[in-house]
Amino acid sequence: MKLSAFGRKFTADAGITSLMDDLGNAMASGEDMIMMGGGNPGHIPEIQQRVQSILGEMASSEADVRRLVGIYDPPQGEKQFIASLAQLLNQEYGWGLKPENIALTNGSQAAFFMLFNMFGGDYGDGHRKHILLPLAPEYIGYADAGIEQGLFHAVQPDISFTDAHEFKYRVDFDAVEVTGETGAICVSRPTNPTGNVITDEELARLEELARQNDIPLIVDGAYGTPFPSLLFVDAQPTWNEQVILCLSLSKLGLPAARTGIVIAEESIIKALSGINAIMNLATGSFGAMLAEPLVRSGEILSLSRDVVCPFYKAKMERAVSVFRDAMGEDSCRWYIHKPEGAMFLWLWFPDLPVSSLELYQRLKARGVLVVSGHYFFPGLPEDGWRHRHECLRVTYSQDDARVAEGLRIIAEEVKAVWAEQGLAG
Repeated sequence: MKLSAFGRKFTADAGITSLMDDLGNAMASGEDMIMMGGGNPGHIPEIQQRVQSILGEMASSEADVRRLVGIYDPPQGEKQFIASLAQLLNQEYGWGLKPENIALTNGSQAAFFMLFNMFGGDYGDGHRKHILLPLAPEYIGYADAGIEQGLFHAVQPDISFTDAHEFKYRVDFDAVEVTGETGAICVSRPTNPTGNVITDEELARLEELARQNDIPLIVDGAYGTPFPSLLFVDAQPTWNEQVILCLSLSKLGLPAARTGIVIAEESIIKALSGINAIMNLATGSFGAMLAEPLVRSGEILSLSRDVVCPFYKAKMERAVSVFRDAMGEDSCRWYIHKPEGAMFLWLWFPDLPVSSLELYQRLKARGVLVVSGHYFFPGLPEDGWRHRHECLRVTYSQDDARVAEGLRIIAEEVKAVWAEQGLAG
């Protein structure tokens, strides 16, 4: 059976499909794999109990059950949730939102597929436009989301060292170029995979670039502010009509609900809703109905700030401490990206004798599943920049003891690679 260009592109090997296949196969195999590859959130008892309570209330209401499973929502998404969210964000931040500024999607991944192909690709007038990623590395799920090849242009970061074994990426604004061929700018905040948080000042400069060129700035806030607030540094929530802010319920603790949230000016929401109708008829109601009481009461913000954020910050601190002890001072060169948010450690091993993909394979053979860093540079030319093959993304959201064991195995394996080369410190 022959496939179209679309069919061939979306059945070819891709970083995100490899990641999800690995996760699924590891779970199905029954092997005792240490799962440090995906972005599945950790189990937070307070969140689980609150969700269970809401589910119980819904199940006891005939009207709620009918809304939940028996009625299509409009393509824009569940109306009560949208109205409550607009009211909450206006109360907290004075954004002046109307319900027409918000749409729901079946997960953030679906939202980005629609947005990237709305603003990037063939414009039908002889122009092809790209999505600018001003700070590589970026999210693995972006890489293959374009219907057309070459949808992304990325910018290599500035690297500054913030401690003996810590570094931070910063936007190199001298290298950021917005042209007539740029359809939109996109950043994740916090950044998946690095845990970097673009500063308020950097975000303001990117917004101004977008405004000057009459293009949107897409901010992926799946881990960020105002919720779920996996942030360990100060970062202000930002929205205006130049910004498309994308949020999610997944990292709050509802990944299976597949609920993405897009906040944008009305014409963008109308277009997105139209695509929703064509692709899905309607979005699922489950996540929106489950979270609506939390939004209506404002509890979603207090839970994010007082429960979710401290949970992940404590996990991050434990993971960093374990890895520092495991690597020590006398082994090879190693660095952790300054962990400012999200649920990942981004590990950099300068001059690593093997590629990060080979290191990933060695770790997998030892029962530790991570993600090779080379997947996280969509849109960056293959220009021989070795750094992209020297990094790993490690998730610390799961059981602390298992995470610690996995980090120690990573340290052992990195040292073994150097020892095999006769290059150990």
